[in-house]
Amino acid sequence: MTPWLLVAGDFTPLGGMDVANLALARHLARRGDELHVVAHRVWADLEELPGVNVHHVWRPFGRHLLGSPLLSRTAQRVWRRLRSRGVRAVANGGNCSLADANWVHYLHAAFAPPPAGSRSRRAKQAFTHERDVAAERRALRGARVVICNSEGTRRQVVEQHGLDDTRVHVVYYGTDAPRLALVTETARRAARTKLGWPLDRPLVGFVGALGDRRKAFDTLFESWTALCRDRRWDAELVVAGAGAELSHWRGRAAAAGLGDRVRFLGFRTDVPEILSALDGLVHPARYEAYGLSVHEALCRGLPAIVTACAGVAERYPADLRHCLLLNPDDAGELAERLRYWRSNLAQLREAVLPLSSALRSRTWDAMASEIVTHVERAA
Repeated sequence: MTPWLLVAGDFTPLGGMDVANLALARHLARRGDELHVVAHRVWADLEELPGVNVHHVWRPFGRHLLGSPLLSRTAQRVWRRLRSRGVRAVANGGNCSLADANWVHYLHAAFAPPPAGSRSRRAKQAFTHERDVAAERRALRGARVVICNSEGTRRQVVEQHGLDDTRVHVVYYGTDAPRLALVTETARRAARTKLGWPLDRPLVGFVGALGDRRKAFDTLFESWTALCRDRRWDAELVVAGAGAELSHWRGRAAAAGLGDRVRFLGFRTDVPEILSALDGLVHPARYEAYGLSVHEALCRGLPAIVTACAGVAERYPADLRHCLLLNPDDAGELAERLRYWRSNLAQLREAVLPLSSALRSRTWDAMASEIVTHVERAA
């Protein structure tokens, strides 16, 4: 039996690339492969599956900067031990240079975070970004096959790192359809009642880390502040996410008199349930290789405003063009997109149904099977 080695920071169902990594690992384990997982954190149900060997790696003080070299070192050691048996390996981006497959969820070379904070913090940010880009370039150039989560990511990988495009492939994410079923009006009202939220006004959500300026919550806050100056604007904003700037934005909202117009929920593990209570999602990210929170909102039938350059935007039909934000730094444009959403909510709900159905019809196993096929063909 040919063993498999997966290398990633986390294998959890809590969001983003972690969900996709967990889905690939579960697929390999359930089909009976010998699986080796090198990670900082692994969900319990994966560890308990037969044939799964977890190589836990310490993440000092919870810091990526300190944990990533340990992750790479452990993965290289496991790779060397299994190489004589023809191991097939999948690493994520620059987390480890292995001469096999690389699955790109996020491309560091495609986006440089804007400088923020003190001089020492800005210097640290610049150093970390340069280090990540260099590690990413080594890993991708040394891989036999590269898997990307969108056409946009594929194009950026080829352009930024000079790869032969014949070995770079796109595999879109899958979906846990039962967990992200289409929300009925009855279910929406029930979810709001359970959460203690109003039934008589529209709710739009934001899901993302507060402190990661890539997510552009600052643009959304500026737009929302302007919208709430108009007495006719009756929507509320629900913010699910933690981060270094959570208290800052709570304070800004209170100072602006938005205490009853913005709900900060902090970190949540029940995002699908949160989505079931909403009427829409807004995700004005400055860079997004894909955008799994948008994907999940669409699965639940929510119109989602997203930056046009995000990977998930490739999947939007023409009927949803008004939900695509051209400039994530333009608060005025975002306000106009939100006004359109509010005025055309029923129409947008209908327009999103075909895309919602298509996304829910593609399982995580279908995604994993495509990845396995690409890796095995390149071996």
